[in-house]
Amino acid sequence: MTPSPEHARLASELKALRERTGLSLSGLAAKTAYSRSSWERYLNGKALPPRQAVRELCLLAGEPEGRALALWEITESGWSGRAKEAPQVSPSRPTATPRPEATARSTGAPPTLVHAQVAPPAHQVPHRPVSAPPGRRTVTLLAFLATVCAVAVAGATVALVVLTRDHGAARHSAAPASSASAPPTRPTCRGAACEGLSPMVTKCGAQPETLVRRRMSTGAWMEVRYNRWCAASWARTWGARVGDRIEMSADGAGSPVRRAKIKDDVDTDSFVYTPMTATLPGAVVTACFQPAASDTKECFDSRVAQ
Repeated sequence: MTPSPEHARLASELKALRERTGLSLSGLAAKTAYSRSSWERYLNGKALPPRQAVRELCLLAGEPEGRALALWEITESGWSGRAKEAPQVSPSRPTATPRPEATARSTGAPPTLVHAQVAPPAHQVPHRPVSAPPGRRTVTLLAFLATVCAVAVAGATVALVVLTRDHGAARHSAAPASSASAPPTRPTCRGAACEGLSPMVTKCGAQPETLVRRRMSTGAWMEVRYNRWCAASWARTWGARVGDRIEMSADGAGSPVRRAKIKDDVDTDSFVYTPMTATLPGAVVTACFQPAASDTKECFDSRVAQ
């Protein structure tokens, strides 16, 4: 069955999120409560995923869930039938009564539809409308014009209120994502309270900034990420091998070094994150990658914008 346009857009969004996670279908199955075959159906538009599956995928991708959940709501309403329009009931109109036997002509022209008419009883006198006096007509006209003006003013007022509200909402939604205001998915820690915690569990992994991305000599990738609202940074890697290690630290007295290791095949098929460290604007963050087969570290720096 061909998916609806809404379902196709949802499947496309889910595929993009899956690519950002760096996970294969098996990796998704290992990190979530849904099987490999289920994810294959969800990503290819063969089945509608549960809402929780969409949320978990957004979390793994480190992306806000608002857009994906909005697409899911639209698609789900179509699947459940809630999006179907109610049948339109047209106003009743007089029904024309065809009388082909009375209108057929020898020329073969089609019969004409004629409305049935009933002659009034002989004792009834045809009613003639009585014209209102000139003065009453003037008062009625003025009252009608006043009503029209009142309706027009009310309509203009409602339109102005709606436009003002929409304009304010648009300005609010256009605020830069890099501001320190809380993201839609509010993290559970900030600053020193994030020290040593997981960016995914605390939701600091939603809407982060990528300070730098590097490809290592082994082909693995490494990024340093920063969440301005959490005031914390961390590193992550993907495409690494079992035994590879990563570490990162932010400058400042007593700043700890946060480390992570690729432990098994599941890790090689997904992102691996270091714990977070509190990081102030303007700080320099140093990240290092150490292959399992080497004692040499590949290190690089990045700076948090002021």
